[in-house]
This record gives sequence, C-alpha cells and structure tokens, in this order.
Amino acid sequence: MEALRGRMSCRGGLLGLIVAFLCCVGSVQCFGQSQDSEFTFLLPAGRSECFYQTAIKNGTMEVEYQVIAGAGMDVDFTIISPQGARLIIETRRSDGVHVVEPMEEGDYEICFDNGFSRFSEKMVFFEIIIEGQGGDVGGDDEFLGVEEPDGSLLEYKLDDIRETMESLHKRLERSRQMQTVLRAFEARDRNLLEDNLWRVSFWSCASVLVMLCVALTQVYTVRKLFDDKRRVCT
Repeated sequence: MEALRGRMSCRGGLLGLIVAFLCCVGSVQCFGQSQDSEFTFLLPAGRSECFYQTAIKNGTMEVEYQVIAGAGMDVDFTIISPQGARLIIETRRSDGVHVVEPMEEGDYEICFDNGFSRFSEKMVFFEIIIEGQGGDVGGDDEFLGVEEPDGSLLEYKLDDIRETMESLHKRLERSRQMQTVLRAFEARDRNLLEDNLWRVSFWSCASVLVMLCVALTQVYTVRKLFDDKRRVCT
C-alpha cells in the first residue's frame, strides 16, 4: 500500500508539472504579437512625414512624440481619422502625449510637418501604444483543452496563474516602453547640451578677444597720454 501511495504521489506531482507547463505555454501564446511600436526618423526641412496605424473600434491608442534634435526643437503634429477628420492638431511643439479612443475601425494617420523650417532638419521620436485589442483578444481559448485536475493534486488554478502571467507581461511591457521614452529624453538632452556647449565656447572665445582688444587699447591710450614729443632746450 505504501508503494502504491508513493506511485500515486509521484504521478500527481508529474501531472501538476505538466499542467503548469501547459499553462505557461498557453499564457505566452495568448499574448500574441504586440502592436506597440516606436520609431526615430529624420524629418527634412520643408517636408512632412505621415505614418499609419490600424486601430479597431472601442480600443485605445496612445501616441507620444518628442523632437530630440534640430534647430528650434519643434514640429507640427496631426492625427487624422480614417474618414479624414483631424482629431489632434498641434503647431510648433517639441513634445506631446495624446490618447485617442477610436470610434471607427481603420487606418489612423499620424503626421509630422516641418514645412515652416527652410534649412533645419529635425530628428523625431514617437511611440504608439495600443490597448484593448490585439494581444488581449482570444486568450481564454488557449485553455479550453486543458482540464483542471483535482484540488488535492494542484493548489493553484489555471486562471490564477494565467492572470498573474498576463499582469507580469503587461508590467514588463510598460517598463520597456518607459525605458524607451527615457532614452529618447536622454538623447534630446544630450543634443541640447552639445548645442549649448558650442554656443558657450564660441561666445567665451569672442569675449576673451574683446577683453584683449580693450586691454591693448587702454595700454596704448595711457602711453599716448604720457608721451611728450616736445623738445626741451638745455
């Protein structure tokens, strides 16, 4: 009897491991391919660039952008619906965050315009975060073929494990997005510091030259005051 109980215990542990493995596989597959994306591009002077993002109805689309290099550090920003309606319009902004709740399904147009600048090109970073669609749909179907064992063999339910893994996945994805945004801010600050360093160095050299010229002028003027060219007869 003890040997039989040992075999049953081993079988129960093995069954628990198999179920946990299937749960992990199903959770990873249910995440699907993330529709979030980020992109850095160079916007030439006097031109505009548009990008298209597909969204479904009753979802959420968050767009965050910032200019990380270029004179003025500003662009015109526009989001256009599939029907041609302008949802967001911003003029000469260096950064912005906008959340759009699509009321219709289709391709949304995201445009950046540098038409007001004739000579300076801009480097722009933007990120699109899609929620409520894509990876969040169809996750429960992966677990329909997995039978939950008795409570005495497995303490945790498959739903609890799946919810925990989904929560962990969303937090890791959000952390990755925040790190990408922070890297963009770092690149923008570095470009701004390098530009300011050049200006400070240039004007410092100019100030030194002016001070030297003023000093030489003062010395020459003082020497002229005490320079007596009259002849003294003795």
